[in-house]
Amino acid sequence: MKRTERLHALSEMLRRGGARGYSADRLAREFAVSVRTVKRDLAALSDSGTAVWSRPGPGGGYGLIVGASLPPVTLSTVQATALLAAVAAAPDAPYADHAVAGMQKILDVLDPVTRDRAVELADRVWVNASRAPSRAVQSALEHGTAAQRVLRIRYVSGTGARTVRDVEPVMFASTNGQWYLVAWCQLRDAMRWFAVARVERASVTTQPCTGHSIQEIGEPPPNARPAHGRP
Repeated sequence: MKRTERLHALSEMLRRGGARGYSADRLAREFAVSVRTVKRDLAALSDSGTAVWSRPGPGGGYGLIVGASLPPVTLSTVQATALLAAVAAAPDAPYADHAVAGMQKILDVLDPVTRDRAVELADRVWVNASRAPSRAVQSALEHGTAAQRVLRIRYVSGTGARTVRDVEPVMFASTNGQWYLVAWCQLRDAMRWFAVARVERASVTTQPCTGHSIQEIGEPPPNARPAHGRP
């Protein structure tokens, strides 16, 4: 089972568990993984916005906060297909794995007729998506940006030179079909655009970012906009 599928299944199992929850040992046996892996998965669910509770000690475990699951969602067949197509076409986008898991949650709460029609229509939409970057690298960049922690990256320049840098992530930006991490580079003491595809390794440090803002990057191009789509 792929990790994305396991995260979704884990979320559904926690939802079914109600207030009693499940122990980490029980979850590990269910998915045939180690307790350490389960705890990493639970942390990933929590980081993605899933309302996971934990209760330490004997008889403790993990579950979902009551009322935190999605209510019924009303979407048209075309709206649901549009979301499926958008997620499928952008596997290299920041937080793409979370988008897949979120889309599956939406499908789960759609009425069955709309869901089946959307999946059938999605068969008529083919995508030739960009190759996704290393999952380990992408996860580190995503987590560092969300948690505002300094990232240590090994970066390959356009000329092939490799450097190890500590950078303070500010934002992700897409231009000309390529994703960049815009970050304050402590090595250069300046804001830099790092092509995500050229980041060979990345790890999140315990050092907090010092507060560099989006305003330091400058004015966005006229056709650029935040991902939330609002004015």
